[in-house]
Amino acid sequence: MEQQTVHLFVLDMMADWEYGYAVAGINQPMFQLNPGRFTIRTVGATRDPVRTMGGLTIVPDMQLADLRPEESAMLILPGSTAWEQGAHADAIDKARAFLDAGVPVAAICGATWGLANAGLLNARPHTSNAPEFLSAIPGYGGGGHYVDAPAHADAHLITASGTAPVDFARAIFEQLGLYAPPVLDAWYTLYKHGDASGFYALMAEGAPAQGAAA
Repeated sequence: MEQQTVHLFVLDMMADWEYGYAVAGINQPMFQLNPGRFTIRTVGATRDPVRTMGGLTIVPDMQLADLRPEESAMLILPGSTAWEQGAHADAIDKARAFLDAGVPVAAICGATWGLANAGLLNARPHTSNAPEFLSAIPGYGGGGHYVDAPAHADAHLITASGTAPVDFARAIFEQLGLYAPPVLDAWYTLYKHGDASGFYALMAEGAPAQGAAA
């Protein structure tokens, strides 16, 4: 089995909670259909360290200029106030290249603003923090394609509200085929709803729920 890489774009003031469930699930082989099939690499505009909203320092594994869609299983774009300030146009250009190549892009919160500002949501069903969050963007003409949901997956594009990290992760896992459907349903039941039945369903798969006892 050839290992594939999911790339997480890292940037200053990125929202720690928005990508956490997704990257933890991808890097944790427990319950996966093909354990260890995917790994996470961080990508920065440069190799310089970035500082997250939670005050953590991350040193990117690679720089954006070296990222190629054909060498990636997915590009994840977390939220940050930097998107609304017009920063990281190079990351949006890379997302465009991914979508053009049919390689999935997953964007949450402010990252959807960046995609919308570049016109990438004008003809694709999508969601975000709220319709009003996007409607004032000069380059945005996709109001008719807005989906009122915590997260939405359309072909190779996943979008989500910043308050929906579990839904975001679920859509990512489904896109990657990370878990069998019953396992994914059990994971979502546990982490979205705090329902113990999800824990016992995961236990029935032969291993303890990831992080549930921590």
